[in-house]
This record gives sequence, structure tokens and C-alpha cells, in this order.
Amino acid sequence: MGLTHQSTKTKSLKDMFDIEKKEDQYVIALAGNPNTGKSTVFNYLTGLKQHTGNWPGKTVATARGDFNHKNKDYALIDLPGTYSLFALSQEEIVARDFICFGNPDAVIVVCDANCLERNLNLVFQVMELTNKVILCINLIDEAKKKGILINRNILEEELGIPVVLTAARSGYGMNDLLEAIDKVSSEKYNFKNKYITYGENIENNVNLIKDELHELIPQLNPRWLGLRLIDGDKSILESMDKYITFDYKGSLNKIKDKIPKINSDKNIRDQFSKTNYDMANILSSKSTIVESKNKLDRDERIDKILTSKYFGMPIMLLLLAFILWLTIEGANYPSELLSNFLFGLQPKLTGALNSINAPTWLNGMLVDGLYKTLAWVVSVMLPPMAIFFPLFTLLEDFGYLPRVAFNLDHLFKKACCHGKQCLTMCMGFGCNAAGVIGCRIIDSPRERLIAILTNNFVPCNGRFPTLIAISTIFFTSIITNSALSSISTALCITLLIIFGVLITLLVSYILSKTLLKGVTSTFTLELPPYRAPQIGRVIYTSIVDRTIFVLGRAITIAIPAGIIIWLCANIYIGDTSILVHVANFLDPLAKVIGLDGFILLAFILGFPANEIVIPILLMAYLSTGSMIDLDTFALGNVLVEHGWTYLTALNVMLFSLLHWPCATTLLTIKRETGSLKWTAIGFLLPTCIAFVVCFITTSVYNLFI
Repeated sequence: MGLTHQSTKTKSLKDMFDIEKKEDQYVIALAGNPNTGKSTVFNYLTGLKQHTGNWPGKTVATARGDFNHKNKDYALIDLPGTYSLFALSQEEIVARDFICFGNPDAVIVVCDANCLERNLNLVFQVMELTNKVILCINLIDEAKKKGILINRNILEEELGIPVVLTAARSGYGMNDLLEAIDKVSSEKYNFKNKYITYGENIENNVNLIKDELHELIPQLNPRWLGLRLIDGDKSILESMDKYITFDYKGSLNKIKDKIPKINSDKNIRDQFSKTNYDMANILSSKSTIVESKNKLDRDERIDKILTSKYFGMPIMLLLLAFILWLTIEGANYPSELLSNFLFGLQPKLTGALNSINAPTWLNGMLVDGLYKTLAWVVSVMLPPMAIFFPLFTLLEDFGYLPRVAFNLDHLFKKACCHGKQCLTMCMGFGCNAAGVIGCRIIDSPRERLIAILTNNFVPCNGRFPTLIAISTIFFTSIITNSALSSISTALCITLLIIFGVLITLLVSYILSKTLLKGVTSTFTLELPPYRAPQIGRVIYTSIVDRTIFVLGRAITIAIPAGIIIWLCANIYIGDTSILVHVANFLDPLAKVIGLDGFILLAFILGFPANEIVIPILLMAYLSTGSMIDLDTFALGNVLVEHGWTYLTALNVMLFSLLHWPCATTLLTIKRETGSLKWTAIGFLLPTCIAFVVCFITTSVYNLFI
């Protein structure tokens, strides 16, 4: 007897996935493993008609782009890169749910021609979800250089779906992909989908309930849903609750009761996975021709050096020092030009306010407070970011960052945390907020939280100005040659970064044994092939997605901060400003950790943006009432005159490295964790560590003087 449901109506695409769809527009999903060139396919098809965001309720990035072909409008949805749809991570859940409930008109699965066998597992899983699959085998140009050829006809015959060979970087085969999209979305392709079978016992049980499942929930593939019920997948039931509007649970439970227990002592999911991988091996062997098996691969030769036990770490550290040197040396002149331009506008703004008879206090608050803070943040942050982020993105595009993860993986394993944490740590060099967002790549919630709480221990772009200035004045000023001085400054900061990494590992280990106990997860670290960076993508990603994004956040927070700082410096209680009163109050505590009250106050007022710590300190020391900028020599004289020693300089650098995150990073921690508790810990943990480290250095110093 058939089962009848109340209604087959489901939520709209907008309600479920926050995706706007025109009336005559086709929706195409783009799936694939990481490092298959999926983003390149996406960028080629959509050009600049794209935008990024987050999936509703998920900390998983999404991208949507539009394109037109043969007078038809398409919306291309770039699903998170994933190796499987078995819902073991947020990325897998998002990809699976969109294919299940988003009802795309076609699903393109992008595979890497260099490692087809590993990629086919995802193809098989998507084919079980939907009948409208296009297999796009990308990077065939790289495969050809290695002597690997793919027989498209064999794959089409064995799978019964359209197969397209592409090299998206050069555009090869992309017209064929567009034609396949047109045929599949218009239902003109004659599919002969050939599913993988999992043995007579399992298939018989699927057939037993398949018709009833189709009648109950017609929008889901009944065979696939039957397999999920058999292997006990609870996550699909949670997603069904979210996306299906009618009452189906009672009928579904009756159907589930009809499934007999199959091999109760054996993991059914493992059986499915083994069958998939065995078939992937057979199909890959049939369709792949290797012309030169004895040819020594270029990537392997490079990896023997870059991931070597003896050379990998030294090369990584030298490369870091070189990037820092380029950033320091390259940012000086543009920072000076930008500073001169922005601060040159100050008299004009003052004149404009005077012309409308603005009160003196308002003029001072808006120009000396708000505008000067803003000008300082932009002139200090923008040039280094415009150099550092492109260099970082070049390494990412070239394929070096996964090698960094490989070199550091054993250290993070010893610290009982996830190997991917070293990648999120690298992101923190540009901006700790970006590093916190990058922790989404870690599947384990426990290990993701450890990575979020410790990301602050690598210096962000905002802390580099303070570190560079203090290092140059106190530790490299004795070197008269400017080139050697900048090199020694870069090496000094590299040593400080190494110390920050050691603190990261130590704190991660302590967290994993106390607040965040758990078993360290394992993961497969895929080393993508080395590729020539795409300059257009590097510029767009580094400038638009990173530099402007981070600068925009800093500006948003720096504007009110400038007003508050000006008020503190210009409102007097007796003969002394609030700024000085607070500094005097903080002085006893600051002395314990080798600082003074003005330094500690500068860090507190620099909470909105680390870039303004030094100018606040100068404003407090010189009682100017507004932030000022001095050259390195003059700055050094001011600091020495106010009692700075080598111990003070060292502790300022250590405190700058380890202290509380900036406001932007804390807001990001709150958004990523959704918890005030973990946000508070994210503030208190580095603060306590900064105080303890500076107390130790001060105590040790005092023992020997």
C-alpha cells in the first residue's frame, strides 16, 4: 500500500540557501575536491560577475557567479571543496544539502587529470544523488606534461554521463563544457547513468523500500536515501528537518523498520567506501594512459628539497625573513608618500571647518582626533599589506603553503592539535581576523577552537610597525649600512615570530590537555602540483579580498577610537589630562612587567587597531593633545629620554606579539564561535601570557643587574 504525504512543497532557493534566482535562470552547482582547479573553472565561466559570502547558518564560504550562453542565463554556485559527501564536515554537509535540496539543473564535478582515481570517489557519490552530472576533468595540460593521457570516451561509456577534458587556465575545452551545460540543463542529453552496486544483500534491501521513499519524498533520490538509511546516516535526517516542510517522520520511521539488520558486526559505511575506491581504481586504470612511467617528475624533485627533513624548515624560515625584508624595505617609501598626502590634507580640513565657524573643540575632535587617527592607520597599514598579501598569495597560488603545512605537521601533532592549524597561522600574519576565519578549514570543532584561540600569537600586519620601529631603534641601529640594517631588522622579527610559533604550540598543547580535551584527528594532506601563479587572480585576491577587506575593518574601528583618544588627551582634571591620570594609575602594574604606565595605556587605547600604539605613546609622552609622527631617529630620542632601556624595548616587542587581540579579531572570534565565553577566553588567554612572559624577562634581567 502506498504512502501519502500532505504536500510535496519545499522552501524556495532563497529561503534555504539565500540564493536569488531569476524566473528563467538555470542553477548549476560546481563541486570537486580541493586543488582541482575548481575555482579557475568558476572564474573562467563567471568572470567578474560573482560575489562571495557564507552559507546561511554555516561558517563555510560560498561563491555565486552568473553567466550567459546561447541567450540563456545561468547561476553558477561554487560548492565548498570536499573529498566526499558522507557528511563528516560542514563543507560536506553544505555540498550534499545543496545538491539534495537546491534542485540544481546540473552538477559539474571537477576532477584533476593528474590523480583521477582519488577524484572519482566524489563523482560516484554525486551520481547517486542526482541524474544530471557533468564530469569535468581539468588540468589536462599539466597531466600531459607528465605523460598522462585521459581517454574521455571510455569514461563516458563506463559512467553514462557527459565527460569534458579542460585546462581552465588557458580556456582549453571550456566551450565544450558550456555545450555540455546547455545540453544537460535543457534536458537534451541522453543519460545512461551507471550506478555502483554494493552487493546483492544491500541492493535487495534498497529495492524493498525505494518505491515507498520516492512516493513519500519525491524530491530526493530514493535509492540514495535508502542507502543512507541503511548505513545509519543521522545528518541527512537533520537536514531533512531543516529543508522539508511537510510531516514525513512517522511514515519514514515505518519504512526504516522494514530494513533488516545487515552485517551488524561490520561497518556498512566502510563497505560503501571500499566499493567506491575499488571501482575508482578499475575505471582510472581503464581510462588513463601513462606514456612515460620512468620520467622523473619535476614536482617530486622540488619537493625533495622543499619538504626535506634537513632543508625544509631552514628554507621556510629564510623565505619568511625574505618576505618580511621585502615588506619592510618596500613599504617605507610608499608609506611616506601616503602619509605626506593624507596629513597634507589636514590644514585644508581645518580651514573648511573654520570657514563654517565650527567650534574649536569640534575642529580638534574631528581633525586632530578622528582624521589623524584614520590617516595614520591608512598610511601605516596599506603599503605593507599591499606588499605582504600579494607575496603571500603568490606562495599560495604557486602551491608552497601546503608544503609549509607538511613541514610543520609533526610539530602540531606533538602539540595535540590539527596539522591544518599551521595554514591558519600563516593567514594570521596578514590579519589575525583573517586567520580566525581561515580556521573554518579545520573539521574538528575542538581543534578549530584551539586554532582560533591561538591565532593571535603570530604578529598581524597591524603589529609589524611597532615591532619594526622598536627593533630598528634598539637592536639594529648600530648597523650603519641601510641595506644590512633592514636585513637585520627582518631577521630580528623572524626570531620573534619563531618565538610566537613556539608559544602557539605550547598553548595549543595545554588547551588540548585541559579546557579542550580530545583525541587528535588525522587528515590527508594533499600536496597540489606546482603551478605558475595567475597574476590577475593574485592581484584580485590579495588586494580586493584581503587588503581592502582588512583595511575597511580597521578603518571602521579606528574612526570612533580617534575621537575617544582625543577626548582623553584634551579633557583635563586639574592640571593633568585624563590620559596622564590613567597612565599614572597603570604605572605600578606596568613597572612589574618592565614597561611604564604610558606604554600600557597606549596598548589599551590601541585595542581598536594595533597600528596606532606608537602615535598614542608619542602623544602621551609629549603631551601634544593629538597624534604625531616622528622619524625613527627622533622617535628613538624621545623613547630614551623617557627612560627606555633594552629591557623596555624587548618587553614592548614581546607584549606587542602576545597581548590581547584587536577589536576586529575579537568580533571575528565572537562571530565564528557564537560564544561570549570563548571570546572572553580569546581575550584573557593571550593577555595573561603576555604579562607572565614580560614578568619573567623583567625578573631575570633584574637578577643580573
